[in-house]
Amino acid sequence: MPNFETVVVNTDILILGGGMAACGAAVEASYWAKKNGLKVTLVDKAAMDRSGAVAMGLSAINQYLGIAKGENTVEDYVRYVKNDLMGIARDDQVADIARHVDSSVHLFEKWGLPIWKNEDGNYVRGGRWQIMLNGESYKVIVAEAAKNALGTDNIYERVYICEPIMDGDRIAGAIGFSTREEKVYVFKAKAVIVAMGGAVGVFKPRSTGEGLGRSWYPPFSSGSSAYFTMKAGAEMTCQEVRFIPVRFKDAYGPVGAWFLLFKSRATNALGEEYMVTRKDELANWGPYGQVKPIPANLRNYLGMLDVAEGKGPIYMQTAEAIANLAKKYEDDPKAFKKKMKELESEAWEDFLDMTVSQAILWAACNIAPEEKASEIAAAEPYFIGSHSGASGAWVSGPADIAPPEYQWGYTNMTTVKGLFAAGDASGASSHKFSSGSHAEGRIAGKSAVRFVVENNQEPNIDDATIEALKAEILKPLAVWEEFSGFTTDPETNPNYILPRQYMFRLQKLMDEYAGGVVANFTTSKALLEKGLEYLLMLKEDSEKLAARNLHELMRCWENKHRTLQAESHIRTVLFREETRWPGYYFRADEPKLKEDWEVFCNCKYDAKTGEWEMIKRPIIRLVD
Repeated sequence: MPNFETVVVNTDILILGGGMAACGAAVEASYWAKKNGLKVTLVDKAAMDRSGAVAMGLSAINQYLGIAKGENTVEDYVRYVKNDLMGIARDDQVADIARHVDSSVHLFEKWGLPIWKNEDGNYVRGGRWQIMLNGESYKVIVAEAAKNALGTDNIYERVYICEPIMDGDRIAGAIGFSTREEKVYVFKAKAVIVAMGGAVGVFKPRSTGEGLGRSWYPPFSSGSSAYFTMKAGAEMTCQEVRFIPVRFKDAYGPVGAWFLLFKSRATNALGEEYMVTRKDELANWGPYGQVKPIPANLRNYLGMLDVAEGKGPIYMQTAEAIANLAKKYEDDPKAFKKKMKELESEAWEDFLDMTVSQAILWAACNIAPEEKASEIAAAEPYFIGSHSGASGAWVSGPADIAPPEYQWGYTNMTTVKGLFAAGDASGASSHKFSSGSHAEGRIAGKSAVRFVVENNQEPNIDDATIEALKAEILKPLAVWEEFSGFTTDPETNPNYILPRQYMFRLQKLMDEYAGGVVANFTTSKALLEKGLEYLLMLKEDSEKLAARNLHELMRCWENKHRTLQAESHIRTVLFREETRWPGYYFRADEPKLKEDWEVFCNCKYDAKTGEWEMIKRPIIRLVD
């Protein structure tokens, strides 16, 4: 096995990740660090320009309140988020992001992001909270500002972070390896901001075979945020909440613009609008079935009921929507033709801005959106604290609005000293999307600088700890070197498991036992317990993962990270004895919403013993 060089980097504030939250943290932390003589370093698994959920671009910013012009209030947004998550949200965190998000959007425009404006100079709304943009280069623009703030010497790209480094009960840094060179990187820091995204690939995807790797959320998000915070000993929240987006089938094209901008309807194959025909079902889900807008999971659920009765496929009525928008021009053939071309262009551009594969699939299937409807379907489950999911670390709220139970000194700090979380890494603060994640990164960045100024001690890390972690990181390469000659077929060997085989085992058991696509998103105590039994066996086998090269070494560690995310999910779904989010998952043995479970279900993992602590935390409302 090659002799990997150990590269030690000393810094004050370490940012892990390169997506929107990490870029927000970089801009803000660099500003305040410079005033205090501190160093900020960023490490990204990928390359910042195209890293994170916005890598391919976006056609809309989904969180912009317009507070200065009186369009919405922070309280309005808190109510919206609370209702959409069936009551499970931290009002203080949601409010903190909501009151700062507009300033992030104004920064994006200042940096060059082309946001649509109307004749009055106001942003064009796609919905109450959404504004439209030409966003193919959205992430490139935001990353450029972050890179300028940091300076190139303080950015490490193509480095996969594997494990936290601890100094007692305080974070002391992180360790990982280069995916391009034979180097192990040790980052020593006084504060660490985790912003490494959510998790894809825990469940078996709909796209298999030649489509393997295609997903709605970026396939390179492997649960690293959750793994890192859990291994550091941080308390986690909402690990049972996974998000299942309904998107255009097979290429996962977004539906938001079609519903909000084009005013399209979704129907079953019989032409029935399931949101109308199944309206009575909403009464079974407490007050959340009566709110407007209807929570995303309930909208999913009504469509799933139609599919279960054999009324699928489900269609987005694109041709009808375009015709309705052009209808008022029918008396003027020239104006009508012009409007139809304009709408057709916008329909294709929506995908070309953010999901090119959907445009390719439409073309491949001979679908012209102005002529025929297009299938939509529920995707596989994802773990994503920034969208309509809520999983992530339990973090301290802002001192001026958070109740004492939710506040412990530094905003967005986890329950581990010096360890901060933002974006998909922080939980119970859904619907921050791209702009809110950037704003939360800024909040965490400023808070981390304050922590270091007030706790400016060098981390104490002994060499033996580093060497042990280095050996653990490189173990899959050593396993391959030792046993690869035992069989003639490298894919079949009793002494190791390759990362691809491991991934298939993880996805199969989660799909079948934890309520994936094949189980129609349904599970039960018996299924979850059997799934946990198999998952713990798989976890044992993770010690036998083998890697033939650096790329497979990364795949091995992605699997390790996904496995801990999967375990926390199964354990928390078991812990919550109700069905609160039908449409995301349905517990057949606990099919009702229960008032006494309107609480946060939290958990803590002890990396030394492998034991889990399950915790109920009360929901404290700031807004009625």
